[in-house]
Parts: sequence; structure tokens; C-alpha cells
Amino acid sequence: MRVLVGGLHHESDTFNPIITNSCDVRIIRGKELIETKREDSITGIIETLLSSNIEVVPTLIARAVPNGEWDPILYKTLKEEILETARKEKLDGICLALHGSMRIKDIGEAEGDLLESLRMIHPSIPIVTSLDMHGTISKRMLDNADAFVGYKTAPHIDERETGREAAKLLIHALKGGKLSMSAIHIPFLVAGEKSETSVEPMKGIMEMVRKEEEKEGILSSSILMGFPWADTEDGGVTAISVTDGSKERAYESASLLASIFWNKRNEFIFYNETRMPEEAPERIMELIKEGKCPVVVSDSGDNPTAGASQDNTEFLKILLSSPDIKVLEPSLVYQAFYDPVLLEKSFEKGEGEIVEGNLGAYFDREKSTPIKVRAKVKKLLRNWGELYKTDLALLDVDGIDVILTSRHVGCYDVDMMGALGIDIRERKAVVVKLGYLEPEIRALSSSSFMVLTKGSSDEILQRLPYSRIKRPIWPLDKEGDWKLERLK
Repeated sequence: MRVLVGGLHHESDTFNPIITNSCDVRIIRGKELIETKREDSITGIIETLLSSNIEVVPTLIARAVPNGEWDPILYKTLKEEILETARKEKLDGICLALHGSMRIKDIGEAEGDLLESLRMIHPSIPIVTSLDMHGTISKRMLDNADAFVGYKTAPHIDERETGREAAKLLIHALKGGKLSMSAIHIPFLVAGEKSETSVEPMKGIMEMVRKEEEKEGILSSSILMGFPWADTEDGGVTAISVTDGSKERAYESASLLASIFWNKRNEFIFYNETRMPEEAPERIMELIKEGKCPVVVSDSGDNPTAGASQDNTEFLKILLSSPDIKVLEPSLVYQAFYDPVLLEKSFEKGEGEIVEGNLGAYFDREKSTPIKVRAKVKKLLRNWGELYKTDLALLDVDGIDVILTSRHVGCYDVDMMGALGIDIRERKAVVVKLGYLEPEIRALSSSSFMVLTKGSSDEILQRLPYSRIKRPIWPLDKEGDWKLERLK
């Protein structure tokens, strides 16, 4: 048995004008794909196939920090590389690690496009795919794959396990078993900050998903939450069930899960403290006076790990207008702004010198404007991080320590601050461009809250300019002809 493996994995925010290109993407190919062990779904796929004495035919896995839509030339190049291997190799099956919410400028969904092309080359062999929990499911995807299985945790700690489950479904088919999949679309948009799986209602919903998988004949069940920061026709939540042959059983199971989810739609709320931007300075000072330091604050509307541009300045402007915040000792830290131009000017000036220029709004000037600054360069660092390889600069901007990055990166990593000589435990307040706190930074915070800032990852979805998504959809519309739509 010979199985092709590979994948493209990206969350694409259509409200972010940045085009994801080759400098943003990490690619692993061929032999390295088989030999490199990671806590991701492609590793789970490969190790499960190999343990079953199945020959793995590697292509590539391409991943990037969530960002704007992909450059179409880059996508077509990587897609063709995968298809070329699929054409020339004799294959018994295909097992991919995809995201589900990857978008290509001027093309649309990546997953449906790639799966359709693979199906045209191999019309009869089984194709199984692992998906991110925030995947958006289209009929085109469903028409060109035999089974999907999604992560069951958010934050995602079961990626490798999900890859193993995808490979097991494929092996079931390769051994002569049948795969029947059914999918129900739920007209619902929800952000991850309202749907962590460790709290209700998602905790109970995912328990029901796992109970479904214990039933006879049910091979896999998934709830795919969709990606709210993409304006697409297929936006929403999808319930999926895969059985060992019974199409009707798959439909009944998916319908049950969809109904359970829909009936809990009013229970999705922010589980942590939230504040409007103008309330944040006062709240920070209250928590400091209570001794709950460090206070960690999320600038949620410009969260790069949700696909935002990481250069929105509006919340920084509010903090700079607060006399109390600007005189904190030690200074409040703000992580981080994607601003390669001001960063490079800082390197030209050097540590200890003064740099002048515009801060922020370098990529997206629709949602904010640059701040003219005269700042002291406190620390510089080239090529930080095994994952990101980004240059870093720490600037004193009128009493606030602002971190700049040369690349679009996730802002959750406390090691970024550590590399610049900042010990978060010694600071009174820290702002991160993030939504819910990742476990590492949450463990170091004494108190935290999320600020409902505007931006490409706006948590108040009603403020976003949706135009393509099917209506009515919750919570954009509280009235309408609601339908749980059978997609397959």
C-alpha cells in the first residue's frame, strides 16, 4: 500500500489586507517531512501509516501564522508540486493535513480547490483529511473527500492525535472498509474566545461528540467551528459524522450534533473579563493597586494568531493618552507591532540612541493611522526564534516599552520578551496582541482581561463589514428563516 501525504495549513483573514507570501510560509518537504517529529497532524498521519507498514509518499506541508489571503502564484506553485507527485506515483490512498479556512486571493477556498484537483487525478482511491477545529466546510470539499476529522480541543492540544485518527480512517478504507460521511451546516459565527473547549458550552458539546464516537458504526464525529474573520459564502459551523458504511446513520448522527449545538447558541459568551478600550487604562490601574501584578491585557481586535495585521495603533493611542500608564515603573510592555520600516531605522540608529518615524499602520491604514514617535532604542536583536526568524526592537515610546517585529508573528510567546531582557513577572502590566491567553502567558499572569478593540479580528462580529456570507446567520441576525442545511 502506498499513500500520498502532505498539506497546506493556514487561517486566512479576509478583513486583513496583507497578502500572505513566501516569506511568511514555512515549508517541509520530502524525506524531512517523514523524519521530523512535531506535535502536529501531519506527524500523526505519517507515524500511524508507517506503523501499519504502509509506504508513505511525501509531498510537502506548508504552514504560516494566520494572516491575510494567500498570494495566488505561491499557492499554485505549491499545489502543482503536490499534484505532480500525485500524477507520477502509483497510489492506494491520500491522507492530508489541511486547515479548512485557507483562502487564496482571486481564487477563494484552497481546500476545495486542492481536493478537487487530486480527485480528478485519482477518482477512485480514498482521500481522508485532518482539519483544524476552526475549519470552514464547503460542499466542494465534501464532494471530493471520503472523510474529514477535526481537532476536538481549543486551544489545540490534540493535533497529532487528530492526524492519527485521520490515518486510521484511511487505513479502514484501504483494508476494504467503507466510509460514509454526512455534514450539516449551522448558520452560526463564533470566535474562539467564546468557544474554548475547557469551558461551557463547548465542554459539554465536545463530550457529546466523543459519546457519538462510542456508538456502534460511528467512526468519527467532529464539530468544525468555522472562522469568523473570513467573509465567505460557506461561513458557519459544521457538524460532521463518518460511519462504516451507513449514509443514513451518518446523517442522523451529524443532525443530532448540529441540533445540540444550535440549541446552545445563546450560551456562547466571553468566559473571561472584557472591557471596552477606553475603560482599559483605569482597569489596569485598579488591578495594579490591588496587587494583582502582572496584569496581562489582550488587544483582541488586532490578534495576529487570528489573522489580523498586527499593526493597529488605536489601543496604543489610548494608553499613551493616560498619564497613569505612561509613568508606570517599570514600564508597561506592549507586544508587538509588525513594523519592518521603523524596526530597521532603529537598527540603523543603534541601542541607546533616539529613532524618529511613524509607528504602526504600515500595512493596514483603513483601521488605524500611524503614530509619529521620537523613541529611545532600548534593545535590538536579529533573527529571533527558531520558528519565526524575526528581528526585534524594544523602544521606549513616551514611557511605554513597545516591541517591534520585522515579520508577522504570534504575540503570545513570553520568550520574545525574555529575549529582550524583559521578565514579565517583574512588570506591573503587559499588553499582548492576542485573544484568549495561551497557557504559558496565562500561568505567569496574576490578573488578565481582554479589550474589545476594533481590527481585522474584531470580537464584536457585528462591527465587521460582511458582504458575502449567507444570511441570516447568528449573531449578525437575531431573526430570520433559520435552517440547518444538509451539505452531504
